[in-house]
Amino acid sequence: METSEEKPRVEVRIAPLSRRELATEIGGGVGRALGLTLFWGLEIVRDSYFRLLDRLNVRPRRKRASAFPPGQPKKRSSAPTR
Repeated sequence: METSEEKPRVEVRIAPLSRRELATEIGGGVGRALGLTLFWGLEIVRDSYFRLLDRLNVRPRRKRASAFPPGQPKKRSSAPTR
């Protein structure tokens, strides 16, 4: 038993962009491309910096690091109960 349901046809109309919309789209694309270029450039600098540290055999830390700052923890007031 076959069930062949025809999907309704959808009309697609392509409207041309105005000059302002076209300029906005092109500007957005150029901005994204420049942002990604800057990001990739910074990634290259970061990677080369860490490679240099590896070559110089620089240890990451001399003593053990902690996620908590030194000193007494701040006293917190308890949250109101509902």
